[in-house]
Formats: sequence, C-alpha cells, structure tokens
Amino acid sequence: MTFSTLFRAAALAAFAGAALGAAAPARAQESAAEFFSAPFHGVRPGLSLRPQQAALPRRVVQFTTQHAPGTVVVSTKERRLYLVMEDGKAMQYGVGVGRPGFQWGGVQSITRKAEWPSWTPPAQMLKRRPDLPRFMKGGPDNPLGARALYLGSTLYRIHGSNEPETIGEAVSSGCIRMTNDDVTDLYNRVRVGTRVVVMR
Repeated sequence: MTFSTLFRAAALAAFAGAALGAAAPARAQESAAEFFSAPFHGVRPGLSLRPQQAALPRRVVQFTTQHAPGTVVVSTKERRLYLVMEDGKAMQYGVGVGRPGFQWGGVQSITRKAEWPSWTPPAQMLKRRPDLPRFMKGGPDNPLGARALYLGSTLYRIHGSNEPETIGEAVSSGCIRMTNDDVTDLYNRVRVGTRVVVMR
C-alpha cells in the first residue's frame, strides 16, 4: 500500500469519525449505564486498571471548627472529608457518600485499620443484592480498595474504592468512599482511636 493510499484511508476514517461523533457520547452513556446497572457477579473487567486520579484532589484548606486537631470530619452534604490540622486548617479530601435513604450522621471512632481488606457483605446488603459474592479477598478489584478504617461497632467504614468515578457522588450503602490514593494518605495520618464526626 502506497503512502498516498494510506493518507486517503486515514482521511476517510477521520471524516467518518467526525460524522458519527454526535452519536458517540450517547452510546458511551448507554454502555456505562448498562455496565453499572448490571448485576454484580464478581470482578468487573478493567476496574482495577482505571487511573485513580481524584476528581476532587486533596488539598490543605482553611477550616474553622471546634473539633481538635486530628479529628476527622465528614460533611455528607459537601461530599468532603476534613482531617483537622493546627492553625485553623484541614486536609480536605473528596469522598463518595451514602445514597438517599442510606446517609447517616453521628460521632464514632476508628476501631480498626486494614490494608487491602477483604470484604464480606453484611446480611442486610445481601438481602438487597443476593447476586453479590459472599466473600472477596483483598486486592485491587475489592470494593473496599487499598485501605479501610472501621468505625466503631457500625457496619460503616471509610475505605478506598475500585470505582474512583463515584467520588463526589451519593452512591454507597452508607460507607465513606475515597480514591485509593487518598485513603492511603489518610490511613497514614490517623490512628486507631481517632474521633470521626459525620455531619449530614
């Protein structure tokens, strides 16, 4: 095949792509909706390969609060988590929160920390989603992600996610989701016993 033939073929492909471009976003949205509404039967291909770039990057912000430095404050309304620092500042992270009907508020403490935690869906979740696995070992495809911080005697956790696109959304069953990078950063900054305040 000559260079001119290759050039013409490339030009035709580009023209066809431009002509069909208007329909492409709709198809992409439909396929994404189908992907995330489909029953869960184990590891979803490709999730562990998605970049963990935060749509809401962590940063130090001004934060006026009565809570002591070292306290974790979660604003479900803002969909932000704040780690209170000295001098009226906080480390701010983007989080995913409980969907309508699953949001909660209160004061808890971190009672356990785990790296690459395994996941055993609670009975309440299995009742709603009998298609879920009964157990998943820890790893990149586990819904709890790279780190988990367990909150008191509740079923809730602050944890990583293999679906970073859900950060900033209200989609969970009450847990606080973070990107794997952000939850690892938070994990390294807090200890067991840390106070966690969740505000609705």
